Amino acid sequence: MNRRFDFAVWAQKNPWSWSAIAVLLVWLILSVVTSRFSIASLSGIVLSASFLTVIGIGQMLVVATGRGNIDLSIPSVLTLNAYLALIVIHGDDGNLALGLGLALVLALAIGAVNAALVVLLRIPAIIATLATGYVLATATLMANRAIPGFMVSPTLKYVASSRLGGLPVMTIVALVVVAIAAYVLRYTAYGRKLSAVGQSRDAARLTGIHCGRIVTSAFLISSVLAACTGLLLGAYINGAFLEMGQAYLLQSIAAVVLGGTPIFGGAATALGTFFASILLILIVSTMQVMGLPPGTQDMVQGVVVILVLALAGRKAGLVRLPKVRRAKAETG
Repeated sequence: MNRRFDFAVWAQKNPWSWSAIAVLLVWLILSVVTSRFSIASLSGIVLSASFLTVIGIGQMLVVATGRGNIDLSIPSVLTLNAYLALIVIHGDDGNLALGLGLALVLALAIGAVNAALVVLLRIPAIIATLATGYVLATATLMANRAIPGFMVSPTLKYVASSRLGGLPVMTIVALVVVAIAAYVLRYTAYGRKLSAVGQSRDAARLTGIHCGRIVTSAFLISSVLAACTGLLLGAYINGAFLEMGQAYLLQSIAAVVLGGTPIFGGAATALGTFFASILLILIVSTMQVMGLPPGTQDMVQGVVVILVLALAGRKAGLVRLPKVRRAKAETG
């Protein structure tokens, strides 16, 4: 029996498709309008988006835990670890293992603090992670004074900026992270538990899920991915500066939301985060071509996020409305 393909139904089951379509449309439009955009330029955009993708996957897991959880400490974690690489590794691959180890320990410690504030002290994630970010910003200022020079590790430099078979190595790394996240979310018990916690913690507890552990793991992963990105981004730009992580605060949230992950939690799409990261970099590149100042670029990105959140809130309200009506009918 033949069935007609229903794109609306398919897109609802695959929310990443909207960001993928948007990437294709924006790139095609820009290719027609200006000769600056081509396959080569798109490759450069994908490279820039790869750093955002890795950070976005961590942010996605935090958002998926529900209750409006967002990790605002990501920019500070990224920046501090970029300085850590310069200070500890100091351009010598012989110190790479030590630098990576310290970055991992620091990231796990920051993630554990964030989780403790949210899970144990029940402080809203936005406030808790923002406070953690301020503390880390002070540590970054101290690191800025102690920096010995701008020498980066050759290995980190290769991963961050080299190409393998025409494809940026960093993009390969990002795709591996996306593939692992997508597999975990769809095929493992952890992925199902993460969705259950985000949908309803009370219901999740009744099924025997330790909600605190799931939320804690999300913050730990977010910090680790931000730390790794900081090491690689520092190698990519050949140094570090105090504001290098600020752009990723709004963009990491935007990539998650635009990618199809509900801001209310309960679901996540790693592939959508990847395509949304490319879309955001495309939008920023367009504004740069137009000569818009950085402040205007941030404002446009903020408007995009607000519009998406508004649409997401409206959709959630439309979904809940029939449920409320059914409940009233059953009790009435």
